[in-house]
Amino acid sequence: MGLRPGTHTVGPDSGTLRVDTYREGMAQKVGHDLIIDVGQWQAKVEVDEGGTPSVITLEADPRSLHVREGQRGVKPLTDRDRAEIRSNIDEKILHGEPIAFSSSVVQPADSRLTVQGELTIAGTTRPTSFQLDLSGDGRVSGSLSVTQSEWGIKPYRAFMGALKVRDSVEVVLDATLPTS
Repeated sequence: MGLRPGTHTVGPDSGTLRVDTYREGMAQKVGHDLIIDVGQWQAKVEVDEGGTPSVITLEADPRSLHVREGQRGVKPLTDRDRAEIRSNIDEKILHGEPIAFSSSVVQPADSRLTVQGELTIAGTTRPTSFQLDLSGDGRVSGSLSVTQSEWGIKPYRAFMGALKVRDSVEVVLDATLPTS
């Protein structure tokens, strides 16, 4: 795959990690689909002598999540809305618990990696798998659909349940690893 052998660390300086949420319910028009950036995160990728990733770990600070954008709402998000969303994520959803991933299997196929491992969110660890695309210039990108309730998270609700965050959210990674 052409990556430089060794252990490489990537984070906000070499990529982005974000969470995309979607709204549902009878009052969904008053809410927003959110793009939430993870401000503090670090992934380590061990690359074998053949230039192929063999181990991937990731840690993210749940208190570093901030709303970049609210889409498809009736009115634009205010700074107050963003602060309230951040507070709700921290206090009601993630409870400040660390977010971590550790691979057990990294399987290459052409320019794609199938990754299996353990994901910890809000104090619960569960197995998960996802695919990453790897380009010749070291760019790694992919997404993981996370069903919040499988990690014991009750999706956010407002207006007596008429506005809800969909149980499934997307975690999206786009980073660059050093090539040989």
